[in-house]
Amino acid sequence: MTEEQLAALSDTLFSVAVALYSLAVVAFCAELAFGRPARAQARQLVGAGGAPVDEPADGGTAGEPPRARRLGLLAMALTVLGALAHAGVLVARGLATDRLPWGNMYEFATAVVLVAVVAYAVLAVRAPVLRHIGVFVLAPVVVSMVLIGLFLYTEAGPLVAALRSSWLAVHVSTATLGFGIFFVSGIASVLYLVRSRRDARVATGAAAPSLLDRLPSAAALDRTAHRTAVFGFPIWTFAVIAGAIWAESAWGRFWGWDPKETWAFIAWVVYAAYLHARTTSGWRGRPSAWVNVVGLAVMVFNLLYVNLVSTGLHSYAGVS
Repeated sequence: MTEEQLAALSDTLFSVAVALYSLAVVAFCAELAFGRPARAQARQLVGAGGAPVDEPADGGTAGEPPRARRLGLLAMALTVLGALAHAGVLVARGLATDRLPWGNMYEFATAVVLVAVVAYAVLAVRAPVLRHIGVFVLAPVVVSMVLIGLFLYTEAGPLVAALRSSWLAVHVSTATLGFGIFFVSGIASVLYLVRSRRDARVATGAAAPSLLDRLPSAAALDRTAHRTAVFGFPIWTFAVIAGAIWAESAWGRFWGWDPKETWAFIAWVVYAAYLHARTTSGWRGRPSAWVNVVGLAVMVFNLLYVNLVSTGLHSYAGVS
């Protein structure tokens, strides 16, 4: 295939990925609609001593009605197919340009969203009960993809001179991985805050039945947020260090308080504070979850405002 054909294929696969993710959102919504509240599932699962357990031992969905289980599996299949098409976007783009396909904001943001989808899919396969957060992950993914296509799209082309370095493969790749993983961690913390508040209202008898009852338990959501942050933090740490080394090679200094550098460091501090808060008495639970949500907000601000609005050494006409 020619470079033009590969670039056109990449654009087509982008639309296919958006369509598949949108269908997955519909299927996840249907799963929640036909599912059974988590507490009802727990009452059907009896432990060895005859007492109900809070969560399935395997993190599964054994107490779900067959229709909800089938819809959940369909949603996961659509998610995986969407991720394959999504990966094809970047592969075709890279072949069309003969370079790594994250050399501008369109490609970088597309790659970040792909990492988030893959991270969620891995979590949902390992703990099927996490399928129930699929709509809350995939809906922002669909919105992000649409906005990326509308406002960040750039024709396939060569890298600008400032990015023609082997450090692109190291620094930008790890930044992409870290951001995508933190995306899932932040959503899990948001859902934990919602679920824990819901549980508190249910405990006082002040809450009517709601779809929120079909979310995983607050403990499972908090554990998911923490584990993904633990996984993403060293990756982001390495990305910041690699960026400093690249800065010394390109500009003759390791650190210059450029807006991009500053906000990357602020994000690192926030996530370090979150991991510390999770082990500190008085900060566990909702306070630490709020810190994680702030971390996600800082990451999004760093991606959008710092890259698109502010000016600095990282402002390569809209590239990351």
